[in-house]
Amino acid sequence: MSQYSLDVLRQRYVVEKRPLEASVEQILRADSRAGARAILASIDKRRFENRSEGQRLRKMLNFETSLWESGVHAVAGVDEAGMSPLAGPVSAGAVILKPGTRIVGIDDSKKLDAAAREELAKEIKAKAESWCVAFVEVEEIDTINIYWAGIQAMQRAVRGLALTPQHLLIDAKRLKEIDIPQQAIIKGDAKSASIAAASILAKVERDMAMRTLDERHPGYGFADHKGYPVPAHYDALARLGACAAHRRSFGPVRKALGLPPLPPWPSASEREAEPRSLAPPQLP
Repeated sequence: MSQYSLDVLRQRYVVEKRPLEASVEQILRADSRAGARAILASIDKRRFENRSEGQRLRKMLNFETSLWESGVHAVAGVDEAGMSPLAGPVSAGAVILKPGTRIVGIDDSKKLDAAAREELAKEIKAKAESWCVAFVEVEEIDTINIYWAGIQAMQRAVRGLALTPQHLLIDAKRLKEIDIPQQAIIKGDAKSASIAAASILAKVERDMAMRTLDERHPGYGFADHKGYPVPAHYDALARLGACAAHRRSFGPVRKALGLPPLPPWPSASEREAEPRSLAPPQLP
């Protein structure tokens, strides 16, 4: 086998990542040259990574597969994004994956960089049976508090699906006002492919909304930090004060506006016990 042939094989099977035919692999394994060994090493590494990714994806689909095999096909993963920022809306995604769907690289959105999230979002939208992203805007967050805003966003996302789900998989919460069987999964965005898909769409769509807010309210850096409480955002608040995109129910924003602190929100157990009676009064 000539050096030219090795260059062609490297391009085809390493760079382009085409499947390696058994006959070509046999020739390569009989070739003692360093170039042939390097090609095989790259292919073996990719095979190992693919096996590992396949195992990870099967584990990520455990909840869905169990439901699919029981005859429940319309399984929606649900998650929210943007709970802790000082500015901008909270978003939520709901995604119904077709049984057997495999999306390489899908994971908790927080573990992925922006470019990976955006590429995965395209694939999720293309492969999903149905998907929806919903928002709760700043004014409503300040009226009902951020916990209930997250719940409201998830309810809107589920109700916005074109296909009514038969079962919900939700990251750590329950949606009591939605009469659909559901399961709250702690750290669900790292354990369920459907919830991970929802978290990716919610994050990507919210990031897009924050870039729009950056154009409307220049100087705060919303396009960079997406409203999260980072030093650059605190510096901007100190210099510019708060703008209309800021959440007035959040302590640092209230401080920037010269407003008194709010009393603490009810605890999680209190929220669960009396969900309808805990809406706070209108903010000053």
